[in-house]
Parts: sequence; C-alpha cells; structure tokens
Amino acid sequence: MDEPKSDKVEKADKHDDAASKLGAVAADVAGRVSESAADVKVRVSEGAADVKVRLGEGAADVRDRFNSRRHASARYVAQRWLMKPTIWSITDVTVIGRERLKGLEGGFVLIANHSSHLDAPLIVGALPRKLSRYLATGAAADYFFDVWWRRGLTSLFFNAFPIQRGRRAGAKPSKHADAAVSAASLLSRGFPVLVFPEGTRSKDGEMGPFKPGAARLAAACDVPIVPLALIGANIAHPRGAHWPRPGRLPVGVAFGDPMRPEPDETAIAFSNRLREEILRIRNQYSADILGRTLSPSKGARP
Repeated sequence: MDEPKSDKVEKADKHDDAASKLGAVAADVAGRVSESAADVKVRVSEGAADVKVRLGEGAADVRDRFNSRRHASARYVAQRWLMKPTIWSITDVTVIGRERLKGLEGGFVLIANHSSHLDAPLIVGALPRKLSRYLATGAAADYFFDVWWRRGLTSLFFNAFPIQRGRRAGAKPSKHADAAVSAASLLSRGFPVLVFPEGTRSKDGEMGPFKPGAARLAAACDVPIVPLALIGANIAHPRGAHWPRPGRLPVGVAFGDPMRPEPDETAIAFSNRLREEILRIRNQYSADILGRTLSPSKGARP
C-alpha cells in the first residue's frame, strides 16, 4: 500500500531539517578549517620571513675577503705566480708528508715552529692548492697591520687576520684589528687557519714554549690540528736579515698527522704534546734535509 501523503511530507520535512543541520555543521567546520588554515599560513609566512631575515643578516655578516672568490683569485696569482717561484728559486725546498693531509676539509688549525720570515711563505707554498685557497694566517697586529702597505701585502699574500699578542705596558692595541674577525670565527665558517704557538720568531732557532691558545682553540671549535716542522728556515733567513742568504740553502717543510685532544686532556697538556710532536718531526728529518753535519737550529755559516 502507498504511504499516506501526510507521512511523505513529514519524512521530507525531516530529511530537509537533517540536511539543513548537516549543512550548518559542514559550514561551521569549513569556516573553522579555513580560519585554521589562514592562521597556519600567517604563522608559516611570519616564520619564513623571520628565517629569511636571520639568514640575510648572517649572509651579510660573512661577505668579506675571507670567502671572496675575487680575493682568492688575486691571492692565487700572488702566491703561485710570484711568492712561491721566488722562494723556491732562492732556497732548496723539500716538502715531506703531504699525503698526511688527505681527507682534510673545512676548518682545521695548522701550527708550526716559528723562526724566520720564510715560515709562512714556505707553508703556503707547500700546501696543496685545495687547502691553501682559503687558508687564513694569524699575524701580529702590532707589526703586520701597523702601516698600510704592510697590512695590504700581508692580507694579499697570506689572507691574514690580526692577532693581538702580548703588549708592553702602556702600548695601545692596533686600531686596524677587527674584533669581529678571529681564528674561532673563521674556523666556525669552515676556513683553515695558520697560527704560530710560540707567538714570535725564535732568536736562535731553538723552539720556544708553546702558548696553549691554539690547542684551546681546536678543542673549543672541535677541529683537528695539523703539526708541521719547519727545518732550516732560520739558517736560510735568520731573524734580523732583510733577505735570505745566497746559495739556495736547504729548507724543509714536514707535515705530521692531524691531532685532536685526548678525553679530559687540558689545553696545556695538549699544547705540550703538539710541541713534542713538532720536535720529533724536526729531529727525524733534519739530517736528510740539512745534511749530517748541520744542526736544525745553528746550521753552517756561509
């Protein structure tokens, strides 16, 4: 039997009422979803803008000569076309242990004994090009950065950054030392740095005590230290001389294995261990480079 007309109308009204309620619920849900989506979009947009600002500020902070390709190209010409051919032509250079540098990349600390103005040119010339391209060298602010021409040449040839070493009482710090540039900041940006832990050139060729700064720096930045021994540089170009001695005297650059501090090792203990390693390397190769009759500190007078 067919349903009465009144029942059909009542059911239709109920369906319409249910549909109306479902539509209202759906509209409410859609509104909430839309509001949430809009809120999420705003938050994401604000977060992206904040990240963009932070990245922009960080990028602006590191746009300098230390990561400039233009400066690196100029430095390549200065180092490989001028400095290295000159040093290699007036001294007899032997390089030992470059294979120990394989696998090094990013930031690391390079340290050596220091007795001559030949030291930095020998190290830069002995390094593989990949490692020397952005190598930054710590140089005494009170000497290498005190006048414009020495500051410019040191920056060009060695990508130097100023280091404030111990000053005499009453002496003023160099006005050209940039507080924003330090060995730690350069290492954190992935650049290797060269420092001389003795802090100054030896007067007699004997290795002085090491300051623990380099060891402390490597530990704090979690980077390896590469020890190397310079042999005969003080004989070929002693402190106080304006130019290397004639006769292409023998000099050597001997690299050691990268080193890291032992667990719980203090900076002073690590620094002493590094000094002992450089002494060991120097003693191991001195006879081969200088000849059996010469000592690594005194040498022979021409």
